Amino acid sequence: MPVNENGRTAGKRRRLIFVAIGLATVLVLGVGAAAFWTVSTVRDSFPQTTGSLKLPGLASPVTVKRDARGVPTLYGDSAEDLFRAQGFVHAQDRFWEMDVRRHMTSGRLSEMFGEDQVETDEFLRTLGWRQVAQKEYDEELSGETKKYLRAYADGVNAYLADHSGSSLSLEYAALGFVNDYEPEKWTPVDSVAWLKAMAWDLRANVEDEIDRSLLSQRFDEGEIADLYPPYPYKRNKPIVEGGTATTDGYEPRSAGGAQGVENTYSTASEGLRSQMGSLAKTMDDIPALLGPSGSGIGSNSWVVSGDLTTTEKPLLANDPHLSAQLPSVWYQMGLQCTRVSDECPYEVSGFSFSGMPGVVIGHNADISWGLTNLGADVADLYLEKVEDDGYLYDGKTREFGTREELIKVADGEDKRITVRTTRNGPVISDRSDELAEVGKETPVGNSAPDRGDGYAVSLRWTALEPSGTMDAVFGINKAADFEEFREAARDFAVPSQNLVYADTDGNIGYQAPGKIPQRGSGDGSLPAPGWDPAYSWDGYIPFDALPWELNPERGYIVTANQAVVDENDYPYLLTTDPGYGTRSHRISGLIEEKIGDGGKISPDDMRTMQLDNHSEIAELLTPLLLEIEIDDPMVREAQDLLKDWDYSQDTDSSAAAYFNAVWRNILKLSFGDKMPKELRPDGECLHVPPANPAANPDGPATVRECGERDADAAQPDGGDRWYEVVRSILKDEDNRWWQTTGSDGEPLDENRDELFEHAMNDARWELTAELGKDIGTWSWGRLHRLMLRNQTLGTEGPGVVQWLLNRGPWNLSGGEAAVNATGWNAAGGYDVMWVPSMRMVVDLADLDASGWVNLSGASGHAFHPNYTDQTTAWAKGELYEWAFSDKAVQEAAEDTMTLSP
Repeated sequence: MPVNENGRTAGKRRRLIFVAIGLATVLVLGVGAAAFWTVSTVRDSFPQTTGSLKLPGLASPVTVKRDARGVPTLYGDSAEDLFRAQGFVHAQDRFWEMDVRRHMTSGRLSEMFGEDQVETDEFLRTLGWRQVAQKEYDEELSGETKKYLRAYADGVNAYLADHSGSSLSLEYAALGFVNDYEPEKWTPVDSVAWLKAMAWDLRANVEDEIDRSLLSQRFDEGEIADLYPPYPYKRNKPIVEGGTATTDGYEPRSAGGAQGVENTYSTASEGLRSQMGSLAKTMDDIPALLGPSGSGIGSNSWVVSGDLTTTEKPLLANDPHLSAQLPSVWYQMGLQCTRVSDECPYEVSGFSFSGMPGVVIGHNADISWGLTNLGADVADLYLEKVEDDGYLYDGKTREFGTREELIKVADGEDKRITVRTTRNGPVISDRSDELAEVGKETPVGNSAPDRGDGYAVSLRWTALEPSGTMDAVFGINKAADFEEFREAARDFAVPSQNLVYADTDGNIGYQAPGKIPQRGSGDGSLPAPGWDPAYSWDGYIPFDALPWELNPERGYIVTANQAVVDENDYPYLLTTDPGYGTRSHRISGLIEEKIGDGGKISPDDMRTMQLDNHSEIAELLTPLLLEIEIDDPMVREAQDLLKDWDYSQDTDSSAAAYFNAVWRNILKLSFGDKMPKELRPDGECLHVPPANPAANPDGPATVRECGERDADAAQPDGGDRWYEVVRSILKDEDNRWWQTTGSDGEPLDENRDELFEHAMNDARWELTAELGKDIGTWSWGRLHRLMLRNQTLGTEGPGVVQWLLNRGPWNLSGGEAAVNATGWNAAGGYDVMWVPSMRMVVDLADLDASGWVNLSGASGHAFHPNYTDQTTAWAKGELYEWAFSDKAVQEAAEDTMTLSP
């Protein structure tokens, strides 16, 4: 969390608040033998799941059937009744999570957690998520969507009317000891604002813009280009191959006609660089509800045609890679109209977001869909020249847009701030004294205006413009064919996603939706001069020109954050920073291997593919590592682990443990130790060459410099961009990146093999310290562990609170850029940071034969049986039966409750 100007005071106050909450929680649990607080207080918030409850506003009763894992399926006579009941049930299981989310999206965390959240709130208020969400609700959304949002809010508020304090959630009971906070009523805009948080975490390459600026402190343009190599189109194919945009729209190369429906589609910088670290820190401090931004934010989704499956109908798999958090970001749920009609068209089941109506990923009776992050560049940083009475644009001084914001602070003084905006967006540098210094020496060319006191920094981002994404959610939920699916996707503005599709008629498809800007000058890879109109956005790529595909000849579609189209086949720029396609290449290879010689893919094959642990970088490097002559017998003993290894990163694999340690040390020696401090892990101190040795030729050869970035965001992170970086220099044994120096500035490693030997030595002693001297006891899972942490008190609270709210560890298989993407950051350590946040395999031949699993469980209540009851199955790669039909839901039901008017 951020520290304000009075960092020590705020930090002390924060510790006191959390200590008080910790003591309160102990009392709540009865540990202190308090007369009033007992274990019954913990159970006070457990929801009623049987019998009957009144839900005002219902037109007819709604039945809620829960299976053994507490996953509910709701049956109602009208759509409004369904969404009203969905709000009620979400609040039963997850209201604390919902309440924290809405305070984050509206920049009101200080109202719950005190003064230490003020700086975070200031930044969030500057972005103005809540204002944009209000405009969306007022101006963009359909009347039907608004009606559903209001019904959902009414359901949440009906639950709040009868619950408070410990009966609402354990965390409120604890918070009540130090704060008289009481939750407000839920509003429709609270639900819409959640889409802004989702878009923030998936906003693409803003971090890359910052990092490239920071790298230029140490590296020249050629060296930076080495660290951002081009996408390997010849090896890792894009999602859509061979199509192109025309004046009429996008035309896939091999779109087959739809089966069961008529196909109606036509071809249809110095100062900047030295100060960017503060901007990076400010952005890193914003709570990331979906996980760390960057290479870890990804997903796998693929769909296979019935021509290639054992079921003779399509199979669709999806596993979004998001942060390992508790409770899981997903909430499983079914929404069923008792009689499907135009008035009540919903018969849908899947993964929802608590706090938002509808289903985000899943299937209905006719179609299934999955999502992965497209990675489109939808956010740009702009340098702004500030004048006495405004900012400069196109040779004229323009007046800032301004608004006042009041930040209320629990147990502290309220604070007022002024938010300034330019044509490009909010001025985010106003929120930090350090950011105010950004651009004092920015190299932006001869046309730049006088620097004066430097340039401000503004942010343009598609999510700060009102859109109709909420309409798209309901549209997709009720779509019956590819035409209706695409029409709904037209409203899916932010975040830009890859949508994969399958239906019971046998069709498979793909659509790239989203509001993706067209730029004048520049490509969005670096901060742009805001005073120059040439760098302004020039509208958005027309939806009809966005890539799509229907029934391609190859018989399958894979999306795993790789490039969407070949850059030579498409006239628009989607991004300069796609994922590098390692996972998509592996998935496509597994499919091709299975269907070779006429083989067929089964639902269990799809699940097995999701668990694939193969390490591409290990397959590339291990033969070279085995050729290194090692003198030390203990290191040679570790090297021998790599002989006959199949490159699978299983939990019990000692070879995977050693290789990943070697990989981490290769990256550290060749790249990490040469990074500027703003990109290295916080607290990692090294002796590095001075920034300007010419200014002091008689000075020391090296100076001590400590890293400043959070470990989960440091570089090199070891993702598949770094696979490509290493691959590109691997044959050049004397490349400059292989050369290292010691703390005295003297040469240490002079070529690739010397550096590899160095890394193998360091890895042996690192694992000896971590796992013991006996390599027979080493295993990847002992290094690569998952802890599930409650995302509020479980991360910042004292030890006793974390012990009470958090769960784990679990030893995991998989790894960074594996299909089983249990991500870790090589610069920060081996702990699991992002994961397949859920897994699903949908069988379009028999929807009841589909399978799903969540990372944690349905409940957000810390001691409820459904808090983490799915995690062990998830860790093993198991899927639960996904009941959809009335008969299957009835057979699976453990509890039944009726919500009555």
